[in-house]
Amino acid sequence: MEKYTIVNKVDISPVICEFEIYAPLIANAAKAGQFVILRGGVEGERVPVTLVDWNKEKGTITTIIQAIGKSTAQFNSMAKGDRFLTVAGPLGTAVEIKNYGTVAVVGGGVGIAEVYPIAKALKEAGNKVISILGARTKELLILEEKMAEVSDITIIATDDGSHGIKGMVTDALRGVVEGGAKIDSGFIIGPIPMMKFTAKLMVELGIKPHASLNPIMLDGTGMCGCCRVVVNGETKFACVDGPMFEASNIDFDNLLARTSEYKNEERQLLETFEREHKDHKCRIGLH
Repeated sequence: MEKYTIVNKVDISPVICEFEIYAPLIANAAKAGQFVILRGGVEGERVPVTLVDWNKEKGTITTIIQAIGKSTAQFNSMAKGDRFLTVAGPLGTAVEIKNYGTVAVVGGGVGIAEVYPIAKALKEAGNKVISILGARTKELLILEEKMAEVSDITIIATDDGSHGIKGMVTDALRGVVEGGAKIDSGFIIGPIPMMKFTAKLMVELGIKPHASLNPIMLDGTGMCGCCRVVVNGETKFACVDGPMFEASNIDFDNLLARTSEYKNEERQLLETFEREHKDHKCRIGLH
């Protein structure tokens, strides 16, 4: 089998697809919290995506991609048997996995896929894992069963109340602590505002928070400087210093401003792609 061939593909939702990709060298070296950079063609954009899972015996890695721009929409139109041109990785610094005691793992939206390998590794290290998963609606909730398999407690929060409690992940977290749980450390992945306010609440509740950041990224090796973030007043590169950082020190407002810089261009390219590819296998949407 050729490297970077799509071994399996699952349409999780109308805008989210799971890919199992043949990449034996990456599968052999991957650790929780790391990512890869995908490129579909010679002129294709380099897109960083988190490693959700990996299988050393099969030589495969698993990623989950949400179609939010032209490149990710193109990826999600690919099928089993298709091949990515390049898959670079594993990149980034792995999360420090140890027995913290009781940990809260908080995932929002497609961030649930990214937090899954961390929750799995933390459970294997002997932690009590409390997973809090958030989504706008039940239909957009992913990996609930897989997260439950690696968690001692799983709590669901949806904005519209269609599944679990009605409210935000911060409401669920506060409820857990008010219910008597003593949480030693927290790991957060999701939309930037969600990470900002969850980290703030964790500090308030006496929990040490960590968040995985998703800035604009290009080469993934610390050379271009595109992925710079401000942590504790210092400039860091998310691709090599992170992507996981102690969240109480992150300038989330700066991160949000930088990631929003090309939103209009992304939307225009996506709208053009939608018009030209109305029948591809994994539908896309403006979210």
